[in-house]
Amino acid sequence: MKTVLITGGASGIGAALSAKFAPDHDLALTWCHREPTAKITENALTLQADLTQDGSAQTVIDAVIQRFGRIDVIINNAGSLAPSPPDGFDAASQRAILDLNLLAPQALLAAAMPHLQPGASVISISSVNAVLPPKGHVTYGASKAALNLWTRAMAKELGPKGIRVNAVAPGAVNIPENPRDAELTKRFTDETALGRLATGHDIAEAVYFLASKAAGAITGEILTVSGGYRL
Repeated sequence: MKTVLITGGASGIGAALSAKFAPDHDLALTWCHREPTAKITENALTLQADLTQDGSAQTVIDAVIQRFGRIDVIINNAGSLAPSPPDGFDAASQRAILDLNLLAPQALLAAAMPHLQPGASVISISSVNAVLPPKGHVTYGASKAALNLWTRAMAKELGPKGIRVNAVAPGAVNIPENPRDAELTKRFTDETALGRLATGHDIAEAVYFLASKAAGAITGEILTVSGGYRL
């Protein structure tokens, strides 16, 4: 059975990813602030980890290898979104966004490289905001744009090793346990061609496909799953 590591796998999109992969994969997931439910953690390796801290990525990978002996799929789902208004700058909060959204995937891949075999897959959760600048959240958008570039660069670097690297870029996602303001939800929905927001399940299905043999010739791609947001 293949082993999948999902960062931020306890809630939101991460919980949907964990639920999708758990039935037919050995599952390891990290969480930082929101502890996973018992349903998610059944038969899974759960690791509390702040991936912005030096050495944390190596600790996570070591734990996965010790438990399962292999790692086949890495899903970089953990992310940070904090305001970055043009009339104010807080260095610590902006660095935290970059550290988690861009540098943590790099650190995790570097730690995992000795264990990744041909056929392995790395999938990151990006955002449509990488190309559609989000008002008041420029650092977040920039971090996701950089993550897209990193995805393509790593796909080129690791292609000869048979390792595929892709990303999924959601638009606004309907997360029942973290509902948006009704007015904001309506605005996002009105800007979506399908007339509905994507769900965590929608994102998980796309990621599962990219991790599967059916996507064996797909690498370096950013798959947008937004319901046609702002077409």
